[in-house]
Amino acid sequence: MVINVVTYSMVQQASLASAEYPKEVNEFIKSGFTPIPSVKVKPFRVKESPVQMECKVLEIKETGTGGGSGNLIICEIILMHISEDILTADKKIDQRKIDLVGRMGGHWYCRAHGDALFEQPQPGPNLGIGIDALPANIRNSKVLSGNDLGKLGNVTQLPSDAAIKEYKSSENFILKELENEVELHAEAKKLLDANATEEAWKLLLAWAI
Repeated sequence: MVINVVTYSMVQQASLASAEYPKEVNEFIKSGFTPIPSVKVKPFRVKESPVQMECKVLEIKETGTGGGSGNLIICEIILMHISEDILTADKKIDQRKIDLVGRMGGHWYCRAHGDALFEQPQPGPNLGIGIDALPANIRNSKVLSGNDLGKLGNVTQLPSDAAIKEYKSSENFILKELENEVELHAEAKKLLDANATEEAWKLLLAWAI
């Protein structure tokens, strides 16, 4: 089996290839894709796809027999082919160059392109404290969203008392201008939106000191 990623420049051809042609019809010819031999498996790869994964099929699970059902294929990737055209200088896939599309429901697709792309740093080896470790007044905030709480819960440790006191004496400190907890959480949210999570924590904790 070969998995070929679909980019925006080839989505129309990929859609055409998904039509239910009779078994004897060559979908490479119908769609205009270029077949190229694989190295470790029998099926051909699609030359136009910038990432092609040769796979060993481990299991096929049927998801039903009615409309919208299909098969879930569990496989092991044994060889990958990645075009140099989509790589960064340090040989990693550049998400802005690859221009992937994703299949949604019905006739809908989505394109990973332009402003739709954003980076979300993944948790490191040190575990975050978790939302359950947040003080109750923060965890139950009517201002902070689930995403905000997720950022706060992703820190590995809270700022020290010394760091909070130093923050309170800095010129950036605005706590004296805030009249209630709602305003406090609104200011913390602004910092979180700017990815200044540590400063947001200092502001929130300074309220209690």
